[in-house]
Amino acid sequence: MSDEIIKKEKQPVKASKIVGLIVVFFIFLAITNPAIIPFLSPETKESLQGTWSRIFGDVSKVSQTFKFNFATLFQIIAIILLMVTITQIVLFIADKVKPKNPKGRSLVTLIKSATSYVTFIVGFFWCLAAIGVNVSTIFASVGIITLVVGFGAQSLVEDLITGVFLVFEDQFNVGDIIEVGGYRGTVESIGIRTTAIKDVGGNIKLINNSDLRNILNRSAIDSVAVTTVSVSYSTDLEKVEKVFETLLPAIREKYSDVFLEDPKYLGVQELGESGVQLKVIGKVNEKDIFSAARLLNREIKIGFDQNGIEIPFNQIVVHQGK
Repeated sequence: MSDEIIKKEKQPVKASKIVGLIVVFFIFLAITNPAIIPFLSPETKESLQGTWSRIFGDVSKVSQTFKFNFATLFQIIAIILLMVTITQIVLFIADKVKPKNPKGRSLVTLIKSATSYVTFIVGFFWCLAAIGVNVSTIFASVGIITLVVGFGAQSLVEDLITGVFLVFEDQFNVGDIIEVGGYRGTVESIGIRTTAIKDVGGNIKLINNSDLRNILNRSAIDSVAVTTVSVSYSTDLEKVEKVFETLLPAIREKYSDVFLEDPKYLGVQELGESGVQLKVIGKVNEKDIFSAARLLNREIKIGFDQNGIEIPFNQIVVHQGK
């Protein structure tokens, strides 16, 4: 039973249901105010109106709540077209703007996101005013803050304010790699409500701006790729260190687009069970931290092979009984 309820809740609203509600609404208006029915004669309209007034009072005032005519319809269409046009123009201009600095890119994504919300809200209240709703009275009676809270939009306000502060306080920007809530990825966009973060697998996670807490911006400073390599206890460490003196600068020269400076040999990390572990680091951008470690492993292995340096590995010795 519970599964069926869940499935019903997830069903999208059908267009036929919306059309049915609109038909019922206009039927209700016609019943309460027969004068708006076009195909009835004036005498019939007057008779029906008098009957309804004697039974229920002056119900014709119901139709006066809204203004329904072709002029109003055309005005609503014009408002919608104008808001859509403005939205598309702003988005087109934002797409053409290519800021070079990360903060500029963040501001562009925020503007693109805010544009849709602003034009929708302005268009919505403009349409209400067009059909006769006194919007100023609504705002004057309950206040804009009370109205927003009444709509249950407290989280929306939090997301909006947080999004603006994120951009202008320069906590992180589009293109930065951040960690939040155990999730690591590149910031794709900062919207008016959500921030999109893409991980190394191409998956995009949307996080409400108000939920962005305890953020670690990995792009704020240079990162360090780390690798350890073992050599056998019989290996001459001085020979290995001399190999590193020529090998590490060669790695930087070969992968100058990855390493910001020559990788560094830090010394003996640990005396392991099967070998001596040596530690090597390389300063890189955060986006290259994993690929840089793989490149270090590859180039060190090739360099050791060329210089006859053995990297120990576990071996199984089998003794055959007599």
